[in-house]
Amino acid sequence: MSATDPTAAMPTTVHSPSGWGAAWMLARREWVRFFRQRNRVTAAVVQPLLFWLLFGTGLRGSFEGAGGQDFIQFFLPGTVALIVLFTAIFATISVIEDRREGFMQAVLVAPVGRWPVLAGKVIGGGAIAWVQAVFFLTLVYAFGTAPLSFSIFPLMLLLAVLALSMCGLGMIVAWPMDSTQGFHAIMMLGLMPMWLMSGAFFPVPAAGEESLAMGQTVLRWVMLANPLTYGLAEMRHLLYPAVDFAEGGFAPDSVTNWIVSVLFMVAMLSIAWYLMRGSKKADLVA
Repeated sequence: MSATDPTAAMPTTVHSPSGWGAAWMLARREWVRFFRQRNRVTAAVVQPLLFWLLFGTGLRGSFEGAGGQDFIQFFLPGTVALIVLFTAIFATISVIEDRREGFMQAVLVAPVGRWPVLAGKVIGGGAIAWVQAVFFLTLVYAFGTAPLSFSIFPLMLLLAVLALSMCGLGMIVAWPMDSTQGFHAIMMLGLMPMWLMSGAFFPVPAAGEESLAMGQTVLRWVMLANPLTYGLAEMRHLLYPAVDFAEGGFAPDSVTNWIVSVLFMVAMLSIAWYLMRGSKKADLVA
């Protein structure tokens, strides 16, 4: 190359890859994959709706909650939580499928690092769960099952917090696994009890009742230790702001509910990030 070559003095510009761009593409991929599977879209909306109508109608005459609520009103927050839980959790099963197909290995060797994988999966799966819950609530408000008020705005934020929490939990389970059958078994073993013991299907036993048996006392403490209990309690407050749920027993204040819900989300995402940084299994499994 001659000393007069004009290209010799031109600086070389190196563009570093964008981690957020990679996360956005992974999140968008989750959306495309979800809506291409029409049976999955239908089941994600229809199944909780059937649960709500069947259980709510069948047990309507045998339950009366705070403020004269019947079971179909009491079970409504539990149905919304069921939509968020199942959609967010099972959205993370794509981690195992991507690893099997070799896509995950290709993503992990990219120079953007590992955090875009977690961000993309969590944002994509959480957005799908959030949109489905909002669609269900739109039907609920349209039919007048719950009063429409300004509490809908914090309710939307709470749904986003719960969706991200459940996606983080799903990543914790899915990342070290290489079997979809094992993923389903573990999630059903842990997810259903977590949902049932959150006050979704039956209220938390009230403290100080002499009639509480030993089993009910243990059940109460398990439900109090369940972080989803507080998210569901706040959802019930936001759906029915005029009802005083303290009359029916356990009803933590909104500050406690939000603190526990946000801390649960941070804990799940932090543990998922720790596992992804420390485990190289996805790099090695073909």
